[in-house]
Amino acid sequence: MASFFACKIALPKLFLALCLFQTASATRRLAELVQDQSPPMLYHNGPLLSGKISVNLIWYGSFKPSQRTIISDFVTSLSSNPSLAQAPPSVSQWWKTVDKYYQLSSSKTRKASLTLSLGRQVLDESYSLGKSLTSKHLVELASRGKQLNAVNVVLTSSDVAVEGFCMSRCGSHDSVVSSVKVKGRSSRFAYIWVGNSETQCPGQCAWPFHQPLYGPQSPPLVAPNGDVGVDGMVINLAGLLAGTATNPFSNGYYQDEAGAALEAASACTGIYANGAYAGYAGNLLVDPATGASYNAHGVHGRKYLVPALYDPSTSSCSTLV
Repeated sequence: MASFFACKIALPKLFLALCLFQTASATRRLAELVQDQSPPMLYHNGPLLSGKISVNLIWYGSFKPSQRTIISDFVTSLSSNPSLAQAPPSVSQWWKTVDKYYQLSSSKTRKASLTLSLGRQVLDESYSLGKSLTSKHLVELASRGKQLNAVNVVLTSSDVAVEGFCMSRCGSHDSVVSSVKVKGRSSRFAYIWVGNSETQCPGQCAWPFHQPLYGPQSPPLVAPNGDVGVDGMVINLAGLLAGTATNPFSNGYYQDEAGAALEAASACTGIYANGAYAGYAGNLLVDPATGASYNAHGVHGRKYLVPALYDPSTSSCSTLV
C-alpha cells in the first residue's frame, strides 16, 4: 500500500529523506535513501486499476460543506477532460505520471488505461459506528459505496479516532471482496481511507502545513485552501489514489517486499518540488495574495499541494515544479 511526498530530481547520493509513518497502509516512517537512484519500481504481473472508474466519497463525521468541496474539486481535477480547464501546472498534468505505469506494464495490460471521475457522495453525519473505528469498520463504510468500476474513499472527520491513525498511518488503501458478482463470479473492489489530522496529529499527517513532530523544524507553510487538516487530506488522498491505481490488489507496481511496499507516491515521501531535502518541501509556488504554497492548479481556480510521483521511465521522483 502507500504513502505520499515528492520531487522532480533523481535522488542524490546519500540523500536522507524524512519519511514519517510510511508502511503498507500509507504510513509515514523515517527511511534513508543511500543510492544514486531509487530502486526500480517492479511490476508483479497483477492487474492495474483500469477503465472508467468512479471515485465515490463517503464522509464520516462532521465536515463543513466547504471542506467537502475542496476534496471533491480535487477528484474532479484529476480528469484531463478539456472542458475542465486547469492552468498549468495542473493536477491533471500531475496524474499523467501514473499513465506511464500502464505504458510499461506487460503486453497483456499495455493497452489498458484509466479514467477517474467523481462519483456518488455519501454522508454519515450521525457517527453511526461511533467515534472510534477499527479497520473492520472502514471496510463496512467503504462497502456503502458503489462496488463495481469504483474506488470508494472513506474520509473521517477530525474528531474520529481510527485504529492506527497517527501512530502508524495517515490513511490506507486496500481491496475487499465485493457483494456484487461479475458474470457469476466474485470480484474485488478497491477502497481508500484518509483521516483529518488537524486536531490529532497535524505534524505527522498534515506536514508541511504544520511543524513536523520529528526532524528539522521550520515554519509551516500556508495551506492553499486555508484548511490545514483538509489540505493535508488532499496530499494523502492523492498519494493513495496513485498507489491504488498502480497497485490495487497488492500485486501491481511496488518496491521492496509486499508487506512494506513503497508505491508510486510513497517511494517519494517528503518531496514536493525541486530542491527538496529532509524537512524542506522544495521550491514551491506561492500565491502572492494569500502567501499559500502549492504546486498544482485544479478546477474552479483551486490550488493544491500534491506529492511527487515515482516516474518508472526515469527511476526518479518527479514533480510539477
